[in-house]
Amino acid sequence: MSDFHGKSTIDDCKVIALPKIHHPNGNLTLVQNHQEVQFDIARVYYVYDVPAGADRGGHSHKECFELLVAATGSFDVVVDDGKATRRFTLNRPDQALLIVPGIWRTLHNFSSAAVCLVIDSHRYDENDYVRDYQQFTTMVNSK
Repeated sequence: MSDFHGKSTIDDCKVIALPKIHHPNGNLTLVQNHQEVQFDIARVYYVYDVPAGADRGGHSHKECFELLVAATGSFDVVVDDGKATRRFTLNRPDQALLIVPGIWRTLHNFSSAAVCLVIDSHRYDENDYVRDYQQFTTMVNSK
């Protein structure tokens, strides 16, 4: 298993414009392997009904790439490489935030009825997660 901690920076995380197909009956946005994303899609899930003031995320991945999309509503994502942080506000379903492995992420400020769609490069594997921030900073600083 590769480990990107200490190799990735917040500058590797970026907002990607997804194709928006306009139609009088409603718009359509699609995400395809190696077109809109640089990885094969292995898992898709969504987070919703987040209580007011609650945070989500609070972890990093060793290998997994992620795209986060505000399918509806809005929320903030803070990315952290152990040296610097950056905040992104997601509020459009035709934009996705690419989060590379080795980056700590926390999701805040969910609007009412917000839905966060998550597209992953890997299936769920608990061994890919770093869930303790102190362990994360130790891993980053040891590289």
